[in-house]
Amino acid sequence: MQTLLNHRYQVIQTLGSGGFGETFLAEDTQMPSRRRCVIKQLKPIQDNPQVYQLVQQRFQREAAILEELGDGNDQIPQLYAYFSENGQFYLVQEYIQGQTLTTKLQQQGLMSESAVKEILIDILPVLNYVHSKGIVHRDIKPDNILIRYADRKPILIDFGAVKETIGTVVTPSGNSTRSIVIGTPGFMPSEQTAGRPMFASDIYSLGLTAIYLLTGKMPQELATDPATGTLLWRQHAFSITPSFAAVLDRAIQFSARDRFASAREMLQALYAVASPLPPTIPYSQPPAATVPPSQTSQTSQNTVAVSPGNSHQPPANQSSSGGQRGILIASIIAGGLIGASAIVGIALSNKPQPLQPAVSSHQSTTNQQPTQQSNSPPTLEEPHETASEQPTPDSNITESTPNQIPILEDAQATAPQIDKPSPEEFVRNYYATINQGGYQAAWNQLSPNYQNNRRLHPNGYLSYVDWWGGQVQQVDVKQVSLLETGTQTATVKAQLQYLMKNGKKAPGSVHFFLFWDAENSKWVVADAR
Repeated sequence: MQTLLNHRYQVIQTLGSGGFGETFLAEDTQMPSRRRCVIKQLKPIQDNPQVYQLVQQRFQREAAILEELGDGNDQIPQLYAYFSENGQFYLVQEYIQGQTLTTKLQQQGLMSESAVKEILIDILPVLNYVHSKGIVHRDIKPDNILIRYADRKPILIDFGAVKETIGTVVTPSGNSTRSIVIGTPGFMPSEQTAGRPMFASDIYSLGLTAIYLLTGKMPQELATDPATGTLLWRQHAFSITPSFAAVLDRAIQFSARDRFASAREMLQALYAVASPLPPTIPYSQPPAATVPPSQTSQTSQNTVAVSPGNSHQPPANQSSSGGQRGILIASIIAGGLIGASAIVGIALSNKPQPLQPAVSSHQSTTNQQPTQQSNSPPTLEEPHETASEQPTPDSNITESTPNQIPILEDAQATAPQIDKPSPEEFVRNYYATINQGGYQAAWNQLSPNYQNNRRLHPNGYLSYVDWWGGQVQQVDVKQVSLLETGTQTATVKAQLQYLMKNGKKAPGSVHFFLFWDAENSKWVVADAR
């Protein structure tokens, strides 16, 4: 029987080898399931006791960082253990079943703009999380991004800091130094080559990774503009929109100050380019309406004040109170803009109408006192379809005025009848998409006004992903009931249970207000409460 590493890990096969050591697929013989894991064997470049002691100290520090990163984000492999044996150092990490972007390209050919854009939108929040910890990856390339088979999410692997630690040497004067530059030639920018990596260096590497997926060309195969040093790649890519090309061009600028300042900034630029759900008509203002006094006093009692600026923080080391606050935010994030229903009603009408601003259900809650937090989301009140042109402190909902109704019915009388999918089925599918990690697809099912509400999504799509991908493990849909339906709208009640990544469970109840997007033949979430 083969000798066990650390008297525990049975090596199954060698996955790869390089200048720093080897990588193995192994089984943990001390786990009942004999869980599979990846073991990275790392050998110091210089072999002497002084270097070994330095490497051991630094290796322990870098392992602690890897543990924190893996625990805080499910698109980074978890660190199970680390140890040293026979003068070599070992990392035991989660085994991710998937294929690298390099392998994917070799098997399937060049990727489309939409496929590459989806990968970027899914990986940039991960990179933003890494940078928020003060870590520069330093070796982003197609070989170091895996597409996980289970959910098609991109996984970021093989951080460069550990390799740099292994490269520690001692000079003749007795000083320790890092003897090698970490990174892959072609994929690392000039400042990293000079030994000064920064966050913008990872942006550069990710941009070139995207270009490789679009063109099949390694960076060394691309010509360079002699005046600016910028790589010339567009002529090798097909059917690329100028706006998307401009995002990639900025990511790979020669000078770091000309690139995106952060992963979040690049993600916002991509989202602005994506425009996943264009409105059916150019945005204009909806008509004013009044709020019955009997309803404003009732709705003010159950309003929750929200601080969306905190919603994008990573979930690592989340406290119990933070989890409770997150549940409240979940109920709010599920909701948003009842006024969007009025906008769509006008869009479906053939008669031009003067329009005025819709009032967000959350624009009137800023100065109100939050309800008392508990271990479960707040009970959500039955919505009242009311609105006002100028919201009062107690108003938080919107309604079409009576003179809108005949206009909407006239438009519907002449519109062709379309078989619509069940609103209940739409809501179930929405949460199923989230549970499968399809955050971009779920985001696309929200109305443009809901997406652009900076009070709810201060960082746009990134805030949405930080909540659903960073804090919520799964949403169990217990029951879905159709409360009201019309030719272009529907109200659905969903009974839910949230399973948070901190292990807590909490029930929730959400009323969805849906409208029918006739141009795209699908239901869209206008509001939820």
